[in-house]
Amino acid sequence: MTNIAQLFALMPYPEIDPVAFSIGPVDVHWYGIAYVVGIMLGWLYARSLIETPRLWAGEAPLARAQLDDFLVWAAVGIILGGRLGYILFYDFPNVAADPLRALKVWNGGMSFHGGFAGTTLAMILFARRNGIPIWSLFDIVAAVVPIGLFFGRIANFVNGELWGRLSDAPWAVIFPEAGPFARHPSQLYEAGLEGIALLAILALAIYRFGALKRPGLVTGLFVCGYALSRITVEFFREPDPQLGYLFGGWVTMGMLLSLPMLLVGLWAIFRARPAEPAKA
Repeated sequence: MTNIAQLFALMPYPEIDPVAFSIGPVDVHWYGIAYVVGIMLGWLYARSLIETPRLWAGEAPLARAQLDDFLVWAAVGIILGGRLGYILFYDFPNVAADPLRALKVWNGGMSFHGGFAGTTLAMILFARRNGIPIWSLFDIVAAVVPIGLFFGRIANFVNGELWGRLSDAPWAVIFPEAGPFARHPSQLYEAGLEGIALLAILALAIYRFGALKRPGLVTGLFVCGYALSRITVEFFREPDPQLGYLFGGWVTMGMLLSLPMLLVGLWAIFRARPAEPAKA
């Protein structure tokens, strides 16, 4: 009898055109669509969080109109931070030689760590400008980020980029641009861990254990969860060719950038305290 592993082994890599459709001379890429869908679904989920009174110690920390305004700030932080982070951490020599390469976002090349920094800066500026408790805004954003991570990693798989190391696993995939050998579909591992699993863990913490009533707790759980997921997947993911292994024959840039995140996440968890109920 054919088992599930054998079925996966018989499945070829789905060669999907990275261009979803074209409008005249403009190509619309699946990569861009993934970002838009991730941001919009995250926005809808964030709305549901602030409109559910039982999740908060008092009133929600921001109004629906403020959340709608923040959407633009978040999008700018994600895109600019993600792109600049990739250039600085992973591709600076190539961009220095060809500056126009920095604008070719449709070819991929976004760093989560850069996007994280860009979004954090956007949150701090927005919170100060609008008098919003910063840790509660962090928590709302942290709760919805796994949605965007899921779609982003699926887009990586569709683009046939950021593939895994060589593998003889029955579900290994031969990527068109990665040579004739089968590799781990590490993009899907990340979609499962950083996306589905982390979203479920945070939702459980929020809806079952009231994590939003302790400002900073959801943020800490997210940052730790992402860091651990990323470090784990890095053991299966092929390092960026322009960097390779940094040292020891196994340490990658993704691991190195995730370690400080783990420490920050632990600090956020341990500093979280119950919020004082808002006075009527």
